[in-house]
Amino acid sequence: MNINVKRDELLKSLQSIIGVVERKQTMPILANVLISVDNNTLSITATDLEVELISTFNAKSENTGSFTAPGRKLLDICRALPAGGDISISHNDKKIIVSSGKSKFNLATLPENEFPVIKNIEQDDNIKIKQKELKRIIDKTHFSMAQQDVRYYLNGLLLEVDSGNIRAVATDGHRLAISTTKQNQEHGAKKQVIVPRKGVIELQRLLDGEGDIQIDLGANHIQVKLQDVCFTSKLIDGRFPEYGRVIPSDTSNQLIADKENLKSALQRTAILSNEKYRGIRLIIKQNELTIQAHNPEQEEAEESMEIKYHGNEIEIGFNVNYLIDALNSVESENVVLSLVDNNSSCLITDPKEDQSKFVIMPMRL
Repeated sequence: MNINVKRDELLKSLQSIIGVVERKQTMPILANVLISVDNNTLSITATDLEVELISTFNAKSENTGSFTAPGRKLLDICRALPAGGDISISHNDKKIIVSSGKSKFNLATLPENEFPVIKNIEQDDNIKIKQKELKRIIDKTHFSMAQQDVRYYLNGLLLEVDSGNIRAVATDGHRLAISTTKQNQEHGAKKQVIVPRKGVIELQRLLDGEGDIQIDLGANHIQVKLQDVCFTSKLIDGRFPEYGRVIPSDTSNQLIADKENLKSALQRTAILSNEKYRGIRLIIKQNELTIQAHNPEQEEAEESMEIKYHGNEIEIGFNVNYLIDALNSVESENVVLSLVDNNSSCLITDPKEDQSKFVIMPMRL
């Protein structure tokens, strides 16, 4: 088999799917990509058994068939070749030969029938959503996903469809982020799926265009077809916590602060916080916020700033990283922090939009 492609097109295609090709694999075939040619259309498939990405583009070939190639080595070769050039790829049973100009590379291959491919998913439902809206709700929530938690259902992002709303929710048990977008289409019963962390990261990276996209939901998979890439991910089989219960309903004690000033003050104070627990103390009084931090070396930091606040005096501790992550997702100049007392969680909102909310549990210091 012989294929002729543009170097820049092959490079772009490989870059779009290489994120799921791990450098260290339990199965050697997963370090490879599957290259298939049919009717002058070339598709490259990469998978880690949880997420599958397929990139498609035009290529010249008189043959039809498929073979596997080492994914990252092929990407490195494309990067190293001059821009604007042509690449010829020929394949026999044992070797792949990649040629361009005076450069020639012999690569090993593995049998294409060993490459695991996700079959067509059985579609239960589909959602139409603007690409930028899906990216927005993922961007505003993904940072709250857990990492390697034994509660496996927390190691992902909940996508919920309910009464024309599409909602993204993430929590690691210590904080929660929720963001909603309204859609024109109505759905029947409420549907929830949990997309694994790796799938969320890859989908977030791929979403950078305009226009509508369709999300196909199956019993065990989610699939999103973008312009040149088809994204498919397994779903986490589990029951997501009833997140509505942890969102504070009492917002009588509201602190309004300049977002950038508050973020800078937190970053400065955090320098002397405990490196492991990252705890800081907020002392909230009438129109004044004091931020304190200390560490096991008996070092301390303190900073005060003006705020708008007329509620009860509150002294409470939080993980400073959680506060900063939430502030980074607020787009307005000001931010609202709602608290009940010294032991309750904090609700962070944007005063100019009500579609996103961030909840942070307190820390004992």
